[in-house]
Amino acid sequence: MNTPIAPLPRLVSLLGSSLAMYVSDAGIWTFPGAEEIKLALADLADDQRSLIERAGAILEDRGVEVPRHPYPIQFTATHDLDVRSLLPRIVAGLDAQAAELERLAAGGGDADEAGLVGEALTSTRAHLNDLRQLLARPRIPAG
Repeated sequence: MNTPIAPLPRLVSLLGSSLAMYVSDAGIWTFPGAEEIKLALADLADDQRSLIERAGAILEDRGVEVPRHPYPIQFTATHDLDVRSLLPRIVAGLDAQAAELERLAAGGGDADEAGLVGEALTSTRAHLNDLRQLLARPRIPAG
């Protein structure tokens, strides 16, 4: 028998350990002209941090330990890459994140859990759309 996944701890881990969050926290270097990408990633990270904080507050109120969300070690290999070159990997990660959020949403939960997971899914899809549009633009050569 499958045990249902607790939505909020999984939400915290899923969002908190994403490549997009890592790029935001690590301050990956960019070529001039990548400001739109940096701003889009900053908006994504801000939204994810807000969702993590809100999920963490609900978990603390319920007496549940808020999970830590370490970054995968392979993310450290991204420091010498321009953020524009990381965009396809970030988009792929968000695609996987959206699929996991859909599974969490289908798993149910109480109103707080369902609402926060639904909001995370909506936010992820909106950011995915924005990042795909940026990815579709041709690169502008550095001056």
